[in-house]
Amino acid sequence: MEVAIVDDEKVIRGQIKKLVVKYEPDCNVIAYETGEELLAEGKKLDVVFLDIQMEGMNGIDTARALREKQEDMVVIFITGVKEYVFEAFDVSAFHYLLKPVEEKKFSEVFERAKKEVKKRTTQEQKNIFIKNRNRSFTINRDNILYIENRGKKVEIHTGNEIIETYASMNDLEKQLGGNFYRCHRGYLVNMAHIAEYENDSISLNNGENIFMAKERYNEFVKEYMRYLRNGGTAGV
Repeated sequence: MEVAIVDDEKVIRGQIKKLVVKYEPDCNVIAYETGEELLAEGKKLDVVFLDIQMEGMNGIDTARALREKQEDMVVIFITGVKEYVFEAFDVSAFHYLLKPVEEKKFSEVFERAKKEVKKRTTQEQKNIFIKNRNRSFTINRDNILYIENRGKKVEIHTGNEIIETYASMNDLEKQLGGNFYRCHRGYLVNMAHIAEYENDSISLNNGENIFMAKERYNEFVKEYMRYLRNGGTAGV
């Protein structure tokens, strides 16, 4: 986990860094004296502790500039003035800590922040990036029912739309991972949406049917059983 601390008081920087390492020993922590220093670094961050009142760029403006570069970081403000709390919410602050920072309060807020980082990271891992001639976008892999090969193009069938794009079935199979199975040369199915199957077809929970290559049936059954044993759910 990447953590940044920005405060123009050396004592506060040292205190927060010591607490961060105490409650998350494996994280990478970097401290900065000003918001300008942090922004110049351009690092991708998970958690940022930001002093609000600083020389030069204040914490609110620093957070606003950070959000333009990276939206998904967790921002925790450090302030000695309660009145700034309302401004903090304008830049989607996760929480704030009042100076002097108490360890008990810090640990509570930081534990919640770590859970939020984990949740956001898990969500990112579920997304796949698709780029075609007209647009680029992400799709949550859980929403994909199956992918159908259409020559140089593929059709990505989701719960509410069909997305046509130029892509390789082999590349998508690698990108999507173990919960998807290549049941046929022309089909890649999300096992979470399988309602039932026979030796030459698979029925999905939205009522659609796709082809199963007979020579892949035995391997498919093994993979599907493995998927269920590992906590996967049947799409009924």
